[in-house]
Amino acid sequence: MLTGIHVLLTYQCTFECDHCFLHCGPRCESTFTLRQLRDLMRDIKKIGTIDTVYFEGGEPFLFYAVLLAGLRMVREAGLQAGIVTNGYWATSEEDAEQWLRPILELGIADFSVSDDEFHSSKGDASPGAIAYRAAKKLGLPCARICIAPPVVVPASEVGGVKGQPVTGGSVLFKGRAAEKLTAGLPLRPWQELTSCPHEELAAPERVHVDAYGNVQVCQGLSIGNMWKTPLSKLVRDYDAAGHPIIGPLIEGGPARLVQRFGLDIADACVDECHLCYMARKTLLPDFPEYLAPPQVYGL
Repeated sequence: MLTGIHVLLTYQCTFECDHCFLHCGPRCESTFTLRQLRDLMRDIKKIGTIDTVYFEGGEPFLFYAVLLAGLRMVREAGLQAGIVTNGYWATSEEDAEQWLRPILELGIADFSVSDDEFHSSKGDASPGAIAYRAAKKLGLPCARICIAPPVVVPASEVGGVKGQPVTGGSVLFKGRAAEKLTAGLPLRPWQELTSCPHEELAAPERVHVDAYGNVQVCQGLSIGNMWKTPLSKLVRDYDAAGHPIIGPLIEGGPARLVQRFGLDIADACVDECHLCYMARKTLLPDFPEYLAPPQVYGL
């Protein structure tokens, strides 16, 4: 049952991180307008099962006034709100508190800050760390998102086959990470990658939506465009098995996708996300409606 909507308020970001699922960066386009947010909220009410709306990106604080207006809309709809940010605006704890007080007054259920070495090497003096401390001081329900770079560790250390190396860390190899962070990592035969370990594609609990209108059950995997067909109708009519990309993924993971379309790709990949991303990027010209937006594939 769909309970969460993640609003990609913008693809623009102050950083261009190697691990970004969405290829976000300073030169990216597509940002929600107030009118689009109002249209989205009206349709969210029609779905009837949504309880939480997250604002993320990109970096949502780049469009602070729109972010605050969106939070008000969520509160007026009687739903819970969340935010994901890199905290670039936290130049000091005092300044960060000024940014956060209007958000505190609106009330949110979760405030998550990306704070890791992909964003800053300053440790406790990083903007993310400062933003987190300020949020804690104000009493906001907050968390830190710390993504570790991929590393190679002996499988025996993580309960695997002795002597066989595996990839550790918390990076998911899709988006820019699939292209920037996979070099030199252990590879697995693509035929072994027969499941989707991270998404409930048959019955998603949350979707990501962007200002282009794409409704994504996984980054870059769309079930339709909500500016052409209302989101409530896309959700109601969702047919996972009949979707040309999702159907094969449910049947047998990214390996099935490769088999179904006879793709000529690399003999081995790091993991399921890596193979899925590569397969989908290859198929994008044939299925632009469902593998959208091109932004997520670095195009």
